[in-house]
Amino acid sequence: MLNLIISAGKKLTRVAMAVLTIVAVAIVLTGCPPHTETKKNKAGKANVLFNIDSATLINHLAYLSSAAMAGREIATPGNQLAREHIVHIFDSLQINKTGESYLQPFPFGHDNQQGTNVIGVIKGSQYENNYLAITAHYDHLGVRNGNIYYGTDDNASGTAALLTMMAYFKQHPPKHSLIFVAFDGEEKGLLGSKYFVVNCPIPLSNIMVDVNMDMVSRNDSNEIFATGIYHYPSLKKYVDSIQPFTPVFIRYGHDGQQSGSEDWTNQSDHYPFYQKNIPYLYFGVEDHPDYHRPGDTFDKVNKSFYYRVCTMITAVTTLLDEAYNPSEGYAH
Repeated sequence: MLNLIISAGKKLTRVAMAVLTIVAVAIVLTGCPPHTETKKNKAGKANVLFNIDSATLINHLAYLSSAAMAGREIATPGNQLAREHIVHIFDSLQINKTGESYLQPFPFGHDNQQGTNVIGVIKGSQYENNYLAITAHYDHLGVRNGNIYYGTDDNASGTAALLTMMAYFKQHPPKHSLIFVAFDGEEKGLLGSKYFVVNCPIPLSNIMVDVNMDMVSRNDSNEIFATGIYHYPSLKKYVDSIQPFTPVFIRYGHDGQQSGSEDWTNQSDHYPFYQKNIPYLYFGVEDHPDYHRPGDTFDKVNKSFYYRVCTMITAVTTLLDEAYNPSEGYAH
């Protein structure tokens, strides 16, 4: 196990202190022999260690992208099977419901078909009425011409991350409430997230930020993008604060700030939040050769990279929870 232990310094900014309080990340290198590495600052004092469970993360990913799910296309038996797994995890962790059920069904199409979001809440220890949204879509493309589109990276990876992060925050209660949403129908035009923001089971104005994960498990260059910084520059320092403590290279862009690069602002489930003036951070990799192809399979995932990414996102989320001021928001 590779332990990244963050050390406390003498004179720290509010953001830096929050980082040193919450960010030490345990990275499990899947398939590698355990070893230890410690990172310290000039003060040389180690702080508290935090981690998410690597085995749980990988098991969720393997199951959600298995042949039994048949590509998880909305309104199919495989999609229902994936949803049942998500609900089972919500229930086993005793996540709070926003109503009588975790399920938020919504209609789509011209023949009264139905999609279903899965929603749960971990209540904040100090600010119960302020929320961070943690989101990922669980649907994919299904079966086409007899080929299963497994959708391991897109987006079993984000869904497995959401479930594993939820288990972490259940054990480490946040200051503000967290609303976890596994969206359906993203591949059909962000159907689930569009429905959610119009029919939100909590006051939409109480959502401080959306942390959205879509394709977070595959990149040959050890890179992942954190987009949304162009629209919400006040969030950059929180991501920057994590970079020294993760081996994953966090890049910015794909949100309007880089000339000639594809703009992802409207490409995933953070977009309906953006349209409602809710800040977002979207974590995702650039397209790879198996994007939206049958070859997006579990065996192609670099498990070490994936785990490191998910631990980094958990650390950023924790920092966003720690740093938010209900009267000021995220200060510039």
